[in-house]
Amino acid sequence: MAMSLNRAQLIGNLTRDPEMKQIPSGQVVASFGIATNFTWKDASGERQTKTEFHNIVVWGKLAEICGQYLKKGAKVFIEGRIQTRDWEGEDGVKRYRTEINADNMIMLDSRGNPTSEGMEREAGGVSEPVAEKAPAPVGDEVKIDDLPF
Repeated sequence: MAMSLNRAQLIGNLTRDPEMKQIPSGQVVASFGIATNFTWKDASGERQTKTEFHNIVVWGKLAEICGQYLKKGAKVFIEGRIQTRDWEGEDGVKRYRTEINADNMIMLDSRGNPTSEGMEREAGGVSEPVAEKAPAPVGDEVKIDDLPF
């Protein structure tokens, strides 16, 4: 049996507030972008930085949490799988979009540490970072045509 792995882990800053939608089945989906930076020294010793932009899609309860707590500029850890959707545009040209379908999110402060600001849990008032696992959409329940973005 061949082994396969599709896992992405990113730490970056939101480039826009999460956009919340509800698909016809009633399931909530959030989409937002995050930016990551890659820094290296070139041949002459000069420091170079390249920014990558990633499209993030989150479903269910985790999507609701992202919509409630995340804002443009926030630093987050995102974990999920890479997926590429394709569709035909109104002009008849096939379009592609690569996304991270996230199933884990941890809010980070400016130093990269988990933060509990404004997120006290019911468990005796103990603060802990939001780190939720979201159930992945199952089977035919979610169709590409239902995605609102």
